[in-house]
Amino acid sequence: MSLFLPDVYQKSIFSINYESLKNAGIKIILFDLDNTIVPISATEPNKRTKDLFDGLKKMGLKPIIVSNSGQKRVTPFKEGLFVDAACNSRKPLKRKYKKILNIYDVKPNEVAAVGDQILTDIYGANRMGFTSILVNQISTKDFPWTKLNRYIENKILNHYAKRGVFKKGEYYE
Repeated sequence: MSLFLPDVYQKSIFSINYESLKNAGIKIILFDLDNTIVPISATEPNKRTKDLFDGLKKMGLKPIIVSNSGQKRVTPFKEGLFVDAACNSRKPLKRKYKKILNIYDVKPNEVAAVGDQILTDIYGANRMGFTSILVNQISTKDFPWTKLNRYIENKILNHYAKRGVFKKGEYYE
């Protein structure tokens, strides 16, 4: 069950302490797209998100979008945020993660992964030895296949809550 527990839990991508991550040796931050960076209804990044990503790059961090969505969905965000992206990632499988480690010549402890889903983003990051960061989903509107994941996630979160390990809304770094 520990593979489902995030290292960091924050309200959104805007409340993460990126300076702390950089000081801990993080070089690359992998961001899930849907309901992490933007709601699933969005077709391009907003100014606040662009400013955040510009700030991360100025800090010397490399943000990368890693999404299970297809190229058509991911490309407007890749181009709008001027970042690299991996689409059709099939998270939580390791293949794309390993490819990223190889391409950017980084070690797992130099990577953080941010997402709104425990079963894909957090589980995948923890399996790879990345710093896993859970954020609240932006919108309650989900893709149909994500609804099953949310159901299972609620069971996991209830398990953690009963043991006093994790509680929705109690943020930590």
